[in-house]
Amino acid sequence: MSDIDRKRAARLMNEAGIDALVLFQPEAFRYAVGAPAGVATMWGRAGAAVALVPAQTDAPLAAIVSDHAASALRANAPEVDIRTHRIWIDMLDVTGAETVQEINEAYRRTGTGGPRPETFDRSVVFALLGDLLQERGLTNARLAADLEFMPAADFKALKESLPQAEWLDGSTVLRRLRAVKTADEIERLRRASQAAEAGLTAMAQAIRPGVSLPELSAAWKAGAQIAASNGGFSLSGHWDYISVGADLANMTAVVAPGDLIKADVGTLVDGYSSDGARTYTFGRPSGLAIDVFKALETAFHAGLAQIRPGNPFSSVHAAMLQSMRKDGFAEYYRGHFGHAVGGSVGIEEWPFFSAGNMEIIEPNMVVALEAPFYGQGLGALMIEDQFLVTDSGAECMNRLPRGLVDVSNL
Repeated sequence: MSDIDRKRAARLMNEAGIDALVLFQPEAFRYAVGAPAGVATMWGRAGAAVALVPAQTDAPLAAIVSDHAASALRANAPEVDIRTHRIWIDMLDVTGAETVQEINEAYRRTGTGGPRPETFDRSVVFALLGDLLQERGLTNARLAADLEFMPAADFKALKESLPQAEWLDGSTVLRRLRAVKTADEIERLRRASQAAEAGLTAMAQAIRPGVSLPELSAAWKAGAQIAASNGGFSLSGHWDYISVGADLANMTAVVAPGDLIKADVGTLVDGYSSDGARTYTFGRPSGLAIDVFKALETAFHAGLAQIRPGNPFSSVHAAMLQSMRKDGFAEYYRGHFGHAVGGSVGIEEWPFFSAGNMEIIEPNMVVALEAPFYGQGLGALMIEDQFLVTDSGAECMNRLPRGLVDVSNL
């Protein structure tokens, strides 16, 4: 099922003077139609899969997808108008076949036989897109592609293939669509956060002198997987940035008394990534580490107070930077203090809590607020939580204490 709010999409497209979005990024395709774009997207080129989102809310969504991925798309999104193109993979339903001759007959009967391209044929996909646009009366329309993704060579070929359309950049419209989450998206992110946090609990229990960073990473992953299994859902991925001790570049470090252990982690549920972080010690850390963490805590709460509908994202950055200045950090700067989360290419989605971002905070956005400090020779300290923006403020999706936790006391 598509995660697009068609009414919101129509409003944003009408404001931008766009008749339809034509989406090529694999994550945007999945967002639009509710099913994966398929293995052909591994080549990183436009054309492996295309989603059409008309501005007219009563016009059905459409997709051009490989013949290899078509069956999954039909099963997951039966309401989508689907066109298919051939890719390099030869696949055939041979149920009941007992001889090679019957296999050959199955190829002929199903129309799956014949030559296949080296990977996929971009010109074939663009021709199918042209047919689709003609059927929808969009041949001469104002069409917007996700140019933040699309390679320049592919966009040039698209315009040459379909010259009658006026091609625009739909990246901003797509960004704003994805920034406000549906109930299903929020649930995926909530589950992902719960699994990641359970992993942190498991990791904290494993911290002791002599334990290595890779062992802590393994403990975190195992805890997250167990939590997902117990919760009745599965993880589609996971990531972690863990540091141990004063040398931030040492990926084989082992825990020693007084070390800082920072864990910035996330798990993915159906491609949607959580983001959160905690800092631990084994035994009392240095006085400087304690002072830095206190400043980060104060800044975190100053930023959190600004996460309310109607405030610009920049207000969060301003409040947190001002807080750090009050606590004596005259030269501390951050490009951003957090971001939206979801099903994008990386962990961090736009909008960002940055100095120049005047985008307005809206209900049903899901954001990660972070207050980090990386000090080579001291260690890394970080607080990060995930929040659902509500009508009146922000609901935290995390439950673990935000303080600097000495696990030797657990």
